[in-house]
Amino acid sequence: MAEQESRPAPGVPGVVPTAAEGTAAPDSAEAPAAPGAAGEVSGVVLPHTWEEAREIAWDVTSPLPAHTVALGTALGRILAADVHSLHAMPHYASSAMDGWAVAGSPPWILAEPGARLAPGQAVPIVTGGLIPTGAKAVLRSESGLLSTDAEGLPVVVLGGGARPGEPKNGQHIRPGGQEASAQELLITAGTTLNPAHISLAALGGHDELPVLGRPAVKIVLTGDEVVAQGIPDPGFVRDAFSPQLGAVVGMLGGAVVGLQRAADNLASMLDALADDEDDPADIVITTGATGHSTADFLREAILALDGTFHVPHIAMRPGHPTLLAELPDGRFIVGLPGNPLAAMVGLLTLGAPLLAKMGSLPCPEVGEVACGSPIKAYHGPTRLMPYRLVYGLASPCAHTDSAMMRGLASADGIMVVPPHGAKMGESLPAIPLPWN
Repeated sequence: MAEQESRPAPGVPGVVPTAAEGTAAPDSAEAPAAPGAAGEVSGVVLPHTWEEAREIAWDVTSPLPAHTVALGTALGRILAADVHSLHAMPHYASSAMDGWAVAGSPPWILAEPGARLAPGQAVPIVTGGLIPTGAKAVLRSESGLLSTDAEGLPVVVLGGGARPGEPKNGQHIRPGGQEASAQELLITAGTTLNPAHISLAALGGHDELPVLGRPAVKIVLTGDEVVAQGIPDPGFVRDAFSPQLGAVVGMLGGAVVGLQRAADNLASMLDALADDEDDPADIVITTGATGHSTADFLREAILALDGTFHVPHIAMRPGHPTLLAELPDGRFIVGLPGNPLAAMVGLLTLGAPLLAKMGSLPCPEVGEVACGSPIKAYHGPTRLMPYRLVYGLASPCAHTDSAMMRGLASADGIMVVPPHGAKMGESLPAIPLPWN
């Protein structure tokens, strides 16, 4: 279901809700105590602030252990240890040109392949071919001709393309170890592996590489009203998550190992949260079902699985129902609201630091921007507002209701506006967008 800001259902962890999108938040309300709640004043459970929620997501976990992966799957991974050559590179003297390996002066009598060359002998060779014992140089194919001597034996002679003094001793021979000696450092730990690194490691004799752990993520999409393609009928909405959420998770350091849709009932949600033995996940990211309506079952499912709520709600707008929980088997659940902008704000608040910590990456930076226009006070939560930079100042985007994506699509970042608002020119925290 779409983002809900209603009073928690009985028996379900909750906090004082902020107002529904676009309305003022109540001063207080009675709510049951929630595991991991930020605080309690006279029986009133308070939601975590945006800053607290982000800090909890970073502190609640540890980096995954390093492991080895095959070269073919190492692209984009972060190297966990230095890589040295396992042998000299190249590990034998080889030809840099097509032509003939020769010994002595011309003409050269053709010798049997594999035999040691005596002075005055030659043998055909290709680029990368092993230089035979006794060879002193390689004559390029452009510089030589096949001919016969006075006795009718096949010989190689210098052709019209030969340069003066060609071939010089050692010419066009790549000596062993020219690129690297055995055990020479090739790639340093901490490097993000690109195609050239993969090729270099292969040339150095490696079949696998040690890489930092990368969190495996399962995505669970909810909402009986969601359609995957085409123009939805009234009462239905288009799926805004499956085309892009996996890519954003990848930008944040995760690897999607599965995507499943869950119907709006408890049994389907429990099935979706079950781990896959073939593709086990470290994190489950869900969309929708984080509210407290009769169609929202994520919180109930987490309780049924004996999960712990680290962040039940966040005092922010949009995205108040965003949650972070942990199951007894060690998997984390990041519950995102069903509205697209609210979900993206929730992902950058909780998902980004969680993924970074588990992947041994630095905590995502929060920068600063100068506010481009006065922003009025808002009773209750912190507001996260997509902005555009205009002459160096951050101006709030239009079309930033929690269900809209038009504003975020044109944004340079998201600024964090405190409840008391902001003055023009005031410095505000700013979340960079992972795709910018």
